[in-house]
Amino acid sequence: MPSALANTASRPVEPANEGRLAAGEDPAKRRQILEGARRIFVSVGFDAASMNDITREAGVSKSTLYVYFRSKEELFGALIEEVRARYFAEVEALLGDADHPADTLKRFGLRLAIMVMSPEAMHAKRTVIAVATRMPHLGRDFYNHGPARGLAMINDYLERACASRTLAIDDIPLAANQFVELCTAGILRRRFFDDEAPPVTEAEMESVVDAAVRLFMAGYGTKGAKA
Repeated sequence: MPSALANTASRPVEPANEGRLAAGEDPAKRRQILEGARRIFVSVGFDAASMNDITREAGVSKSTLYVYFRSKEELFGALIEEVRARYFAEVEALLGDADHPADTLKRFGLRLAIMVMSPEAMHAKRTVIAVATRMPHLGRDFYNHGPARGLAMINDYLERACASRTLAIDDIPLAANQFVELCTAGILRRRFFDDEAPPVTEAEMESVVDAAVRLFMAGYGTKGAKA
């Protein structure tokens, strides 16, 4: 009679870790850590935060934390990148119609203003500026992966609109910067420097963006431009 061992050996053997995630690959655990880090950064600030604080707040061991993130700088960058990914996906969809720049720029400008004026964005910018002298790489990364990437997208849109003859622009990179600045003219700096200033309403932002689009179209629009 065949032995029990033989019967067992004749069946396929599944790997012991079948269905288990490798270290550092569990999305739920990563999310748990990021949310803990977010709460710590908001409550005590980036400089005062420690990896020990984050492990306690996230409810994980220090060894688990370091499997996912090597430093609080990396954690901070990951938190920012999450917001960026959602924003840029939305912006890419908004900047499709080069034949109707006034409408397209208004939609883009309002989305930009809402994002820039959000408490999360304000906190991130203040944090980066506060540590940029000691950690210049953090400032460079923040700019290159955020504002510079956004400028590249609007620059590409303006090039397409010029090719469609709905805009006429000699210096497209300059015009891209001008439009971005116009979309928060008069509302960004006060809110940025004075955290007790009243929040800017969406209606106020829309008014600023409407004026930005009118001014931009007056300077760069063509007879072929459509509303």
